[in-house]
Amino acid sequence: MRIVFWGTPDFAVPSLRALTGEGFQVVGVVTQPDRPAGRGRKLRASPVRTVAEAEGLPVLTPERPRGEAFVDELAALGPDLSVVVAYGHILVPGVLELPTHGSVNVHASLLPELRGAAPVNWALIRGLPETGISVMQMTEGMDEGPVLLQRRLPIAPHDTATGVYLRLAELGAEALLEALALLEAGVLEPREQDHERATLAPKIDRNTARIDWSGAAREVANLVRGMDMVPGAWSTLGGEPVKLFQPRVVEGEAGRPAPPGTVLRADPEIGLVVAAGEGSLRFLEVQPPGKRRMKTADWLRGGGPNVGERFD
Repeated sequence: MRIVFWGTPDFAVPSLRALTGEGFQVVGVVTQPDRPAGRGRKLRASPVRTVAEAEGLPVLTPERPRGEAFVDELAALGPDLSVVVAYGHILVPGVLELPTHGSVNVHASLLPELRGAAPVNWALIRGLPETGISVMQMTEGMDEGPVLLQRRLPIAPHDTATGVYLRLAELGAEALLEALALLEAGVLEPREQDHERATLAPKIDRNTARIDWSGAAREVANLVRGMDMVPGAWSTLGGEPVKLFQPRVVEGEAGRPAPPGTVLRADPEIGLVVAAGEGSLRFLEVQPPGKRRMKTADWLRGGGPNVGERFD
């Protein structure tokens, strides 16, 4: 089977490596163009492009995957199937249907839950006890196609989006190989999604990542866990943005209630404890403005906030 692989970030790399490692005929790779990155804003190839070129695979980098010239270039590869893993653009019907057997997608949720661009982040933000991988046939509607195979992944109370993302990337590669083997054997039956149960996982940005301290401690913790590592949940302290990581809900904290966002404890031995609208949280890591991510104890030893100061 001649496969064209579509992907851009490191999440897609295990799936590409799995295909080449198992001897599938990957005849081309489509990824997004090089983008400015880092402090110097120099152009940097996507993780998928880096791996594809190391494997000696033909690489296409259209600004937008459409138009006659691009479709002709894709058709020249003679694909039987497109495999799409976190590519980053919506594919038009003419591109989806060009391969003989259409296109399949590896999506990081248990569809129809969490359709959209940021399913890993929203699984954590919404406090879900599990998520998973769905291998689905692609249709014109976003993440609406029939599901071929699903694999589940539990979410532990202290998991972060970073850790879940990495585990799902590996699980996605395993699920993809299993689905392709079953497809080739002719024993995999597509299952239509229950569209009435669909939920959305829209793109996240800096505004999404700002902490609202008026919520319950568990809600704040879920947001912080869901925004690790990028973009990082943040709040302002003394007018400066501070990113907070690795939250722990404080159980049984007694004392006079304080306004949400108030620093209740700021001791290197005890940690940084901040009041929420209901309850409080301790943070194990922090990123002060202009500095690297660090242990909260190190920040507090070097200064940090005082008890009574307030995050806004």
